[in-house]
Amino acid sequence: MTERFIAFDVETPNSFNHRMSSIGISVIEDNEIVREFDTLINPETHFDRFNVQLTGISPYLVEDAPNFAQIWELIEPLMSSGVLLAHNAPFDLGVLAKCLRAYEIAWKPRVRYADTCRMARACYPQLMNHRLNTVSDYLGIGLDHHQASSDAHACAEIFCRCRKDGLRLSRFLRTYDLDLMRTVCVRE
Repeated sequence: MTERFIAFDVETPNSFNHRMSSIGISVIEDNEIVREFDTLINPETHFDRFNVQLTGISPYLVEDAPNFAQIWELIEPLMSSGVLLAHNAPFDLGVLAKCLRAYEIAWKPRVRYADTCRMARACYPQLMNHRLNTVSDYLGIGLDHHQASSDAHACAEIFCRCRKDGLRLSRFLRTYDLDLMRTVCVRE
């Protein structure tokens, strides 16, 4: 059976980090990116100036975009099809959990995930930090930072690179409880 991993990244409209203004997804099979998806999302809440400046996503850009519940119908099969990956995963998983709760969407109570920031820290300890842009620069991965599609793609590339460089995935698999909004198991 083919291993499948779902790298994703979200952008948020404000400092509450309880809604998404965009999501990017990169699907990995056999250590290759095989599919990508991204979309703007109408968060149905206010935008902070900081977030607009950081992401370039404004209320005007998303006024005709679907809301999270509408997008979830499209992405749930993807998100359910493999182990989730994100760079600084607890942030992205927390936003996902808050969106599911806000829209009263029942999904699975727990998800398996790996954090590519932790993986990069173990694989490339010589770097001064392990932020997405720093690791991407080091590995020569193109990045339009704080654009969900580009960030998800970079996350997927980092994951593939770490595995090619011999990192054992089992050390980094975790379980995130979507109701408690925290990691509950280090390994299963």
